[in-house]
Amino acid sequence: MLIGKKPDILSSEITPRAIFENRRRFIKAAGFGAAAGLIASAGFVPSLASAANTRQKIASFNKTAYGKEEQLTSYDDITTYNNFYEFGTSKSDPAVHSRLFKPTPWTLSIEGEVKKPRKISIEDIFKLAPLEERIYRMRCVEGWSMVIPWVGFPLSKLIQYAEPTANARYIEFISLADPKSMPGVRVPILDWPYREGLRMDEAMHPLTIMAVGLYGEVLPNQNGAPIRLVVPWKYGFKGAKSIVGLRFTEKMPVTAWMKAGPSEYGFYANVNPEVEHPRWSQSTERRIGGGLFSPRIKTRMFNGYADEVGQLYAGMDLRKNF
Repeated sequence: MLIGKKPDILSSEITPRAIFENRRRFIKAAGFGAAAGLIASAGFVPSLASAANTRQKIASFNKTAYGKEEQLTSYDDITTYNNFYEFGTSKSDPAVHSRLFKPTPWTLSIEGEVKKPRKISIEDIFKLAPLEERIYRMRCVEGWSMVIPWVGFPLSKLIQYAEPTANARYIEFISLADPKSMPGVRVPILDWPYREGLRMDEAMHPLTIMAVGLYGEVLPNQNGAPIRLVVPWKYGFKGAKSIVGLRFTEKMPVTAWMKAGPSEYGFYANVNPEVEHPRWSQSTERRIGGGLFSPRIKTRMFNGYADEVGQLYAGMDLRKNF
């Protein structure tokens, strides 16, 4: 973790209280040394000399006007301060414990309410649509935010390829849960594999993308390689990473955080500064990269994308559906 970069938020406030306390009980029961030994014996302590973490440029992508007026968060901040519980619960864990993770070869399974269940390789996914760079504001429920230049393509293109039936009203995203390469999966912090979900109209919205890179480079392991979900008007936990499955369903899926903290994390996860988290306010945020004493800024409805997506929730009670 970079000194002076993190917000002034206690670690106990970052996850639902039940999960935080469960994590402390696990560490206490196992013993710090035993827990460290578990990771080391499984090969999770990376060797920098052999780690497969070489940065690679994306050969071709189109620039877009999305977010061109924004001040970007630095590459170093984006890739060293993030949540990816499969590699650990601290913000610095993913960059350390994902070094030996290998995102190739990769296959995505398409299941559920589709005309023909199938699997598609990451190489064929890249052929579905031209890649674009889109600069999006991203806000985490804990009160910190970033501006990230993602490279990806509209999720709608993958949905069209999947050929969902008329019964498909939701999409469930299933992330990889590999205990051999993901040390966090060996700890019962969440009900693995990680699962997220969107309503079909949310998934088809032009702002919703599948990201395969950032800053014009292949997506780093710690940020969800090789393919992840990006929905800029929702809180960060909605962005499923290292996705291996799409399941089209008629009923609303129960997501990982809904299971873990149902009073704190709802299905919709829309950024709404008027609805307080049970343990902190959502009215302001701190932009990562501005230093420890950077001023807090006002959080905007739907993270500033209200004009584009507000109509999706017309008539809904956004306090009840959080």
